Amino acid sequence: MNTLEYGLNICILGAGAIGSLWACYLNNAGRTVSLWTRGSESSLSLSLDDQPAILFPCNQESQLANADLLIVTVKAWQVQSAFKPILSQLKADCSILFSHNGMGAVETILPQMSEHPVFFATTTHGALRKNQQQVLHTGQGQTIIGPLNDKAEVELGSLVQAFNLALPPAHADSNIYQALWNKIAINCCINPLTALRDCRNGELAAKDTLEIIETLCSEISAVITAEGFSCNNAELFARTKQVIEATSKNFSSMHQDIHHNRPTEINYITGYLLERARAHNIDTPMNKNLFEQIKQKEAQNDH
Repeated sequence: MNTLEYGLNICILGAGAIGSLWACYLNNAGRTVSLWTRGSESSLSLSLDDQPAILFPCNQESQLANADLLIVTVKAWQVQSAFKPILSQLKADCSILFSHNGMGAVETILPQMSEHPVFFATTTHGALRKNQQQVLHTGQGQTIIGPLNDKAEVELGSLVQAFNLALPPAHADSNIYQALWNKIAINCCINPLTALRDCRNGELAAKDTLEIIETLCSEISAVITAEGFSCNNAELFARTKQVIEATSKNFSSMHQDIHHNRPTEINYITGYLLERARAHNIDTPMNKNLFEQIKQKEAQNDH
């Protein structure tokens, strides 16, 4: 009997927008869902859109120890500090699914999870944590799930099925790093610019801004290609313009982080790109300039 298919006990680490969205949908699909947060509350009430509130057990060690699946939805820069203290409390066959913007946060701790099937999910569903008690599903999208180690290959189909039953569509992708690079490429273009210009995504469609984005795409595609993944400069530029149009009314996560004086995920988005560029001796001046400007903004927010 596959635990991912039958009677799945799920614990979600991080009750932000996406974590809360998945908690509600997985609960509505009949799964047993608990939450793990940085607070000390023993339960948390959440409503999805205008539906009745659901009371989730929260920060209960028995729920964590019994989890068949741990979903980690904290931000990239929080992964190590939030996840490592609870790793030893998981049962050996507990699957672990990470989902956040950027790359580089999981790779360093992957060897410590060799007993567990480890996955990564990237999603285009829109979610907004309106307040402590309500999460809004602001945009329909899809979720792509892929394995990060060999043990995850065996469980992949069952995990995707569980998400498809809760919040479709979900797809399996055994080459998840290609999907992650596809997403980081667009994030490198949209997130820093919206944060620096204090604007919605749609405002990046101005002609002078698109010229900057075209240069960014040229630098990004060179790095991704050097990493051994597929990326065409012109196709990336066209795809980025499509995303700007499709999400024109949205504020990017990096815009929101800067706006609310929070740390951003720049180190795991543009910072990761620059790290890989240095490894291949590729010059990326436009991306480097945006990275430095965001770091300056973060430093100003610290004061």
